[in-house]
Amino acid sequence: MRAKLKNLVPLAALAILAASTSWLYLGREPAASAAPVLRTAGNDIISRGQYLARVGDCVACHTASNGPLFAGGRPMPTPFGNLYVPNITPDDETGIGRWSADDFHRMMHHGISPDGSLLYPAMPYASYTQVTREDNDAIYAYLMSVPPVKKKNREHELRFPFNQRELLLGWRSLYFKPGEFQSDPGQTVEWNRGAYLVKGLGHCTMCHTAINALGGSSNAKAFEGGMIPNQNWYAPSLTSNMEAGLGNWEIGEIADLLRKGASHRGTVYGPMAEVVYNSLQYLTDEDVRAMAVYLKSLPQKQESPPPAPKDRLVAPEKMELGRTLYSAQCAVCHGANGRGMPPAYPPLAGNPSITMASPVNPIRMVLNGGFPPGTIDNPRPHGMPPFSHILKDDEIAAVVTYIRVAWGNGGMPVAGQAVNDLRKLLPE
Repeated sequence: MRAKLKNLVPLAALAILAASTSWLYLGREPAASAAPVLRTAGNDIISRGQYLARVGDCVACHTASNGPLFAGGRPMPTPFGNLYVPNITPDDETGIGRWSADDFHRMMHHGISPDGSLLYPAMPYASYTQVTREDNDAIYAYLMSVPPVKKKNREHELRFPFNQRELLLGWRSLYFKPGEFQSDPGQTVEWNRGAYLVKGLGHCTMCHTAINALGGSSNAKAFEGGMIPNQNWYAPSLTSNMEAGLGNWEIGEIADLLRKGASHRGTVYGPMAEVVYNSLQYLTDEDVRAMAVYLKSLPQKQESPPPAPKDRLVAPEKMELGRTLYSAQCAVCHGANGRGMPPAYPPLAGNPSITMASPVNPIRMVLNGGFPPGTIDNPRPHGMPPFSHILKDDEIAAVVTYIRVAWGNGGMPVAGQAVNDLRKLLPE
């Protein structure tokens, strides 16, 4: 299953990006695709399991770049060392070929392997625990139908004491409560289906809920956003219209973003582009809409007051440098007035993703550029080139500052050091 490193070890996962939040596409090759899926759950158990595995985005983590389907081996860097994703093909010796349906359900529902060892929460069993036994059995049937690959799992490379699995007992007592999804009788069938997909196989909270020093998260802060350790991205809040809240979005706009990767209100980049590419574009119309209905219903939190005008003051020379650079490099796509040409070129004026408290995402987008995913409904997306090789740190800080405060935007200025800190993460 998609081993997103949240809780103990985070990895960017499902995110709704308000008004074209600019996330970096990390340059990783898309995971090898499973057999073609035509947006249907199918009538037989294997076809249904294949569809559900798409929903859970299992292929993205369990398939290494250019590697055999589901054969594992992909390294996952974490603050505690590297994890290596296991082989989940039906090979008897190196995969899950000897697992029973009960073994698979225990792993999904309780995070315990057949030999009794506790799984690291890189495997998102804290979310998958909500998946029904019927759906788990279907996924199991599908995985047992794929070609077996004999590929030995690589040992994790975690530092002491994080390599001591018994410590997970304490983590589980604090942050894990097994339990299958329970429908809310006060909501519609569509809402409940969306909630089941978002909370369970979709495991959307795993990036959009901040984690603490112990690698745990609070249900009370679900979907409120936070920094993603080791990825240095900010996963925006889905419960605040000042970040990525969906209170002002139409259901169709949310569904377009999930399915196509782009809508008139937003565009996805970075890890979310991979999720859309490998998973969400293949969902049925009904399931995409159900997810949109649920996400739009998330209660919006009390908004924080905007920064005081004095805190947003920018030195005239920095503002002029930013304006000059924007006119030369950015206006051709995003417009002199920052209105863009959506969905191809997203707007920057009035864009909450640009003015969020954290400037990480716009800085990284200017540094690295990026492309939305190529999807069935958006096969030739427009991308943004990188500027790390053209602009210096202070120049990028100036242009990001400019787009955060121009056109009535209420963001804060950006310092050159913040750009330099992120530039150090670029591959050499």
